[in-house]
Amino acid sequence: MVKPLRFEEELKNRKDHAEAVLKEYGTMADPAYQKIVMEAMEYNLFAGGKRLRPILMEETFRMFCGTGKAIESFMAAIEMIHTYSLIHDDLPAMDNDDYRRGRKTTHVVYGEDMAILTGDALLNYAFETAAKAFDLAATEEEMKRIASALQILSKKAGIYGMVGGQTFDVEAEDQNLPLNEEQMLFIFKLKTAALIEASLMIGAVLAGADAEQVRLLEEAGENVGIAFQIRDDILDVTGTQEVLGKPIGSDAKNNKTTYVTLKGLEQAEADVRSYTDRARECLKRLPNGSAFLDSLLTYLTDRIK
Repeated sequence: MVKPLRFEEELKNRKDHAEAVLKEYGTMADPAYQKIVMEAMEYNLFAGGKRLRPILMEETFRMFCGTGKAIESFMAAIEMIHTYSLIHDDLPAMDNDDYRRGRKTTHVVYGEDMAILTGDALLNYAFETAAKAFDLAATEEEMKRIASALQILSKKAGIYGMVGGQTFDVEAEDQNLPLNEEQMLFIFKLKTAALIEASLMIGAVLAGADAEQVRLLEEAGENVGIAFQIRDDILDVTGTQEVLGKPIGSDAKNNKTTYVTLKGLEQAEADVRSYTDRARECLKRLPNGSAFLDSLLTYLTDRIK
């Protein structure tokens, strides 16, 4: 495992690089009458955040000795998809939150109509951005890898991934359904874990990993995503708005069943570690280990925001 101080420095370096990639691909050019939506896209893309997904993607690309810059368009694309989902999550019809990453949310600043359009624009622009990788492909094999990566991104962001999880989450809330553990884990696996799975898988696919290696990364990503979401539920109870950069207690405000209300705070903490350990077991079965990735799992388990 990477030593704590060294890990923090390395994480900052990785995050800085992800930010630079996002700036390169996410800075809007030549705005005309659509200037306002481009401004709102940048307002959200460059608002900060952990940049977890592009960092994970780049690390698995490195693990399998990937070369070239095609990975960068996918790093930007996954963050665009994640960002659009947050914009829509914050809308009055969804979680109705006024703050995100320490700033006013999009619908508060630009209006609800423009927030919807901004999310739509980021989702479409994500695939436009990812497809730019084809311009960098020098061989037929590279073209096939990029096509496979696009298939993964499409599925994990859609009805069999993030959107599917959000759908059941909203339906359960609207109908005031008391979720059981199986239903809650279904939401976690799709709504949160799917994009984490995509990040790990795409990096490996672009670097030439085989099918079994990609499957192990998908399984690891599922467990990381569940642990990540349980931690979010814990922080919604124990955190502060100053540290989190968004309102706390929003789940309680919306009478929403959470992992903490279902299993209690102590068991939730234990389960974060259990799912993280499962992810580690998957990663141990890969031929190329990553001390950075192992330390990142610990960081996500113990995070306070």
